[in-house]
Amino acid sequence: MAGGRSLRRIGDPVVASAPAGVRIRTRIHPVAAEAEALRAIGEVLGSVYRGELAGRVRVGGLDRKGQAVWRATRKQALTAVSSSRWAGTITRAVEDQYQLGMRSLAAQVADLRAAVAVLEARCVLGPGELAPIADAEAGDRSRRRGYRSAAERFAKTRRLAVLRTRLAVAEEALAAGRPAITVGGKRLWRNRNHLDATDLTAQLWREKWDAARMFLTADGESGKRGGNETIRVDETGQLSIKVPTALAGELGSHVVIAVPVQFHHRGPEWRDRATGRRAVRYDIRCDPERDRWYLDASWKTAAEPVAELDGLRSGPVLGVDLNADHLACCLLDASGNPIGEPVTIPVQTPGLRASRRDGRVRAAISSLLDFAEHHQCTAIVVENLDFADARATGRETLGRGKRGKRFRRAVAGIPTRRFRTRLTAMAARRGIAVIGVDPAYTSRWGAQHWRTPLQQQTSDPATVTTHHGAAAAIGRRGLGLAIRRRPAGPRTRQRTSVGTPPARPDQQPGTTPRRCRSSGSPAPPRGARVHRTTPTASGQHRSGRTGHTPAH
Repeated sequence: MAGGRSLRRIGDPVVASAPAGVRIRTRIHPVAAEAEALRAIGEVLGSVYRGELAGRVRVGGLDRKGQAVWRATRKQALTAVSSSRWAGTITRAVEDQYQLGMRSLAAQVADLRAAVAVLEARCVLGPGELAPIADAEAGDRSRRRGYRSAAERFAKTRRLAVLRTRLAVAEEALAAGRPAITVGGKRLWRNRNHLDATDLTAQLWREKWDAARMFLTADGESGKRGGNETIRVDETGQLSIKVPTALAGELGSHVVIAVPVQFHHRGPEWRDRATGRRAVRYDIRCDPERDRWYLDASWKTAAEPVAELDGLRSGPVLGVDLNADHLACCLLDASGNPIGEPVTIPVQTPGLRASRRDGRVRAAISSLLDFAEHHQCTAIVVENLDFADARATGRETLGRGKRGKRFRRAVAGIPTRRFRTRLTAMAARRGIAVIGVDPAYTSRWGAQHWRTPLQQQTSDPATVTTHHGAAAAIGRRGLGLAIRRRPAGPRTRQRTSVGTPPARPDQQPGTTPRRCRSSGSPAPPRGARVHRTTPTASGQHRSGRTGHTPAH
């Protein structure tokens, strides 16, 4: 118990598994005629894909057997307008998108239920009213309080009504198996009616919308030349795209890009797969804002065994605390002792678009891995944090007013999922393991127990913040050690007497001395228990009961 509240159970550390696939990107340089041909193919296949996706949503939920029957039926129908390979890719992409929509809908329902539960628990209370203590057997002694004023409570009841309506609609869609999916992105679609608040013109928006709705994706095929018969890149780097049946009379059987394609990042791995006739998936993307075309290649990798946690704890580890604008790092040895000075790595992502944010995160992770490699760390320890609960009920549980809004913006600005995904993939390439730990109490206990020791061993104590203390706490939890340090001095209810008056001649070691009062000391009350002491070899007297000092 701490402060009247019971500590929640802390989860065990886990070792993150390496990614199961690889995705690389390069730029392609089509001439004007080739770009028009690519755009025509993408628009035709995109129209087919959207029609199939709408039909799949209308069908609703299906079991595994029903999904296989639906795919086989639709693939046969689409072969006439595209080809058997394009039809197989489209039906697979439709099913994947539908399942993703269902998972997103289920997550939305869970978030709405959590927000409604918090609002209901506080709205039933009057302004300033304190809820009764919860069941002590459940280990939860937290108490909810009503809103501060009647006006705030009324506003929250209106919000509760809105959330209940949204929840009813979402639950109905989930039960029917009909998620709402916007091909091209709901955010881009909403920008159409608010172009004055963006940097887009109507023409540029239309070009971005059409590019986002194109479909130029081909699944890999093992045993085929180049690992893909639909979109193929041969040994010389020549890119060819199979033309759908509907456009074969106009464009021919294949569209060939004259300028060779080169993959600079992980190029040897891609070349080995392409020449070895192993499956490689290709995606072609268009960026109309910069008038560029890109080719993505992806494939599955062999599953690598996960390192044992005990083996990773035998060497130094690097504890990392992720924040909105920086990474706070602390190096610890196998015994959990901080080594050297803590390090701060900046991650400036607020206000940047997605591509630049991803570049900043990658640069920070590269610096982090360089530091870990330099100190020969066996693992990097991070919090297994995604703020799912905080984002679901943030407006109700993360403070109020300007301070609460500022904190919620900071939570929303921390790239937790992207950082964890990028770190796991990039660390696996360098042979460094990643350990995820429970984030409970790391900031509080790190600031309480480790900030001051880190300041004492740092040349500039002002640079050590509570985040560095949290990094030390995270690293110790990854090592399986306790975060809280024992206070200096004797333990609770343990007293040690230093200095003992010399024994009288008639008292020999091993005899029980008589207790006597010194002049001026009060006599013990009547009926009080008297504790006798025996001299020890060190000349110290210890009371028979801790917490009581014998009178001499």
